[in-house]
Amino acid sequence: MATSSLTHADHERIAEAIRTAEQKTGGEIYCVVARSSDGYFFQAAFTATLALFAVSIAFAYVLEALWVTVRLPHFLIVQAVAAVSLYILLWLIPRLRIHFVPRRQRYRAAHANAVKQFLARNVHRTAERTGVLIFVSIAERYAEVVADSGIDAKVGQHVWDGVVRDLTAHASDDHLADGFVNAIATVGAVLAEHFPIAPGDINELDDHLVEI
Repeated sequence: MATSSLTHADHERIAEAIRTAEQKTGGEIYCVVARSSDGYFFQAAFTATLALFAVSIAFAYVLEALWVTVRLPHFLIVQAVAAVSLYILLWLIPRLRIHFVPRRQRYRAAHANAVKQFLARNVHRTAERTGVLIFVSIAERYAEVVADSGIDAKVGQHVWDGVVRDLTAHASDDHLADGFVNAIATVGAVLAEHFPIAPGDINELDDHLVEI
């Protein structure tokens, strides 16, 4: 997924896309991109420890098959040094941690962050319950559309799944800004169909992308 930072011009494009989409609907669109949804140090350290333990057992069997004798204290010292070295590496280079975390756990953390952002950014506080959050978590290669109850009652999940597929495809090509612009246009069209703008409509949420 995208690794380069979004530029000021990218932010302006996304903000303009939100403003344009909301000209035709009473719904509200909010965008958040997270570099990572968790620090993952302890999860990565746990998985790495299990892997190290498995490698140590395999190595011990190899030594036994080769008739090589290693004193137990020396074997344990080597294990301890290897473990501490691995923990230091994970601490100093955070980007390595994600590779030791199972995909399901990564997605669970990213989904939890999406819900957290939906609530923290008050997307759920719109008058007609028609707020939509477009969320991307880069480290986990995860995207999600979180829609409030007023929208979910009328729009099927397959619609949001299509938005997510297109957004992640753009992000994988390092065109995250383009992905957001397209996603906003699609979400805006869906909202305009079910929640057309009414006279006196008030913009309830800021029209910009938040990076966390």
